Amino acid sequence: MKAIAAFALLAVSAQAAPHYTFPHLSGTSDWSSVRQTANFQSNGPVTDVNSDAIRCYQNAAGGAKDTTQVKAGGQITWTAAPNIYHPGALSAYMAKVPSGQTAASFDGSGKVWFKVYQDMPTTSGGQYTWPSNGKSEISFTVPQCLAEGDYLFRIEHVALHSASAAGGAQFYISCAQIHVSGGSGSAQPSNLVSFPGAYKATDPGLMINIYNNGGKAYQPAGPSVFTC
Repeated sequence: MKAIAAFALLAVSAQAAPHYTFPHLSGTSDWSSVRQTANFQSNGPVTDVNSDAIRCYQNAAGGAKDTTQVKAGGQITWTAAPNIYHPGALSAYMAKVPSGQTAASFDGSGKVWFKVYQDMPTTSGGQYTWPSNGKSEISFTVPQCLAEGDYLFRIEHVALHSASAAGGAQFYISCAQIHVSGGSGSAQPSNLVSFPGAYKATDPGLMINIYNNGGKAYQPAGPSVFTC
């Protein structure tokens, strides 16, 4: 019986191994300023782009206990646990917290999200290769031109290894609570989107055969990247 139980445990571990979470920012502990996700134990993905889970994949309503201080123009570094195992597109979004709310109280609803990063693959022999594949740490630059204040920072990795049919894309998502200081406030983010609402399951960047793309350039889902 012990041998059978051990074998079953190994089988479950092997199944879960390819999946991953983004549990903390550099210099913080797991789920302190990052809102705990529903997959914090299973590591499983979101697959329905029309569900509320596509926003922050939260385990429960409400915010995290801490808010991380970040300098405009500086970097914010996320940890992937154990790493970004699957091939696919990495992006990052931010949302300014409305007046009268805090990063801990804001649920991120509405057309408030703007994209601040999108990685792009190289193409060789009809296959895509992404620079984020296999990484356990990923850094992003916070735009210098943002106004000071509280924001939500959303990391998203969409695994595309099984995305040749609608609904096959796997989303690994987390949202961090941050306070941005030192920003000039000289530019207003545009191309704001909502989650859900930003994506369709049939978007070219989400329903795709990454192993036989015919040499076509990859088209990321969502808006263009906001720049100062």
